[in-house]
Amino acid sequence: MPSPVTRARALSSAVLASTAAAALILAGCGSTSNADAGSSPQVVASFYPLAWVTERVAGDGTEVTNLTQPGGEPHDLELGIAQTAALEDADLVVVEHGFQPAVDDAVEGLDDSAVLDVEDVVELRPATEHEGEDHHEEDAHADEEAHAGEEDTHADAHADEEAHAGEEDTHADEHADEEAHADEEEDAHDHGDLDPHFWHDPLLMADLADAVAAKLGELDPERAADFEANAAELRTELEQLDTSYAEGLASCERDLVVVSHDAFGYLAKYGLHLEPIAGLSPDAEPTPAVIAELQDLIREEGITTVFSERLASPAMAEALAADTGVRTDVLDPIEGLSDETADQDYLGLMQANLEALRRANGC
Repeated sequence: MPSPVTRARALSSAVLASTAAAALILAGCGSTSNADAGSSPQVVASFYPLAWVTERVAGDGTEVTNLTQPGGEPHDLELGIAQTAALEDADLVVVEHGFQPAVDDAVEGLDDSAVLDVEDVVELRPATEHEGEDHHEEDAHADEEAHAGEEDTHADAHADEEAHAGEEDTHADEHADEEAHADEEEDAHDHGDLDPHFWHDPLLMADLADAVAAKLGELDPERAADFEANAAELRTELEQLDTSYAEGLASCERDLVVVSHDAFGYLAKYGLHLEPIAGLSPDAEPTPAVIAELQDLIREEGITTVFSERLASPAMAEALAADTGVRTDVLDPIEGLSDETADQDYLGLMQANLEALRRANGC
């Protein structure tokens, strides 16, 4: 018959084994989802404006991973091992389809319920809607009519010019037009039919905040009210920013703005006409015809400033400014943080942009 000491040791071993087994079972049950385990959901955002909104709505209790680190150009993002793992482990991924090809590819394999796409919750403007281009075309047309006199006379003069043009020149013009059209089509293909730079409209950022709050509330019902309150507080701040832009740009001497690339179209709601040097992509190269038109526009309209940006080369903006004798300034697209702005936030960067626009346009 086992001694009391032997029986005690056996009982202790059985209790320890049972406790360990229970711990393993509980750990296995909780490994499928961070939210199911009662902890805060793991959240990933693909670039800065999305990360900023998500962090503000999520609050201090939820960590948000931004895939695009300060100094990185969001369009050129390539995912590393850690970033890919973060996407796979995330309970929620906030993205904007068409803005970052590498992220688009990565989220294709994720459950749709874990992905919040900006396109589905924010009303984006058409990519072809360029207020500045329309304004410039109207001015150019008015100048043509003034010089030609009557419309019929202008048409006849134009026909005479075409008749005297050499076949080689005509072919060259057509080839240039085809190249320009091809560039536009390629740019539109990269971004779809919509302008992705919605964050320059603070009210659209507020719409994204509401959508993030709803999604986080589904993942963490116990904190749903907190998420809603955070989104409501953020909407108030964004509405105030929207009012600051509307009032701050209401009495400007000029409304034309020459920018480095077509990232500021949403500012048209404040009465501005944007003339981009490059297209929707900051890496796009403008044609000589575009540069010549911008040079004429700067001289004719008395534009004082050509805007460059931080995450892309300022060479094109600086060259255009030098050719026309005007100054340069920075208008931040806020697509991502630079090393210089890593300690700033969206609201501060938007306010700095407003001040730069007011300086340039005599507001």
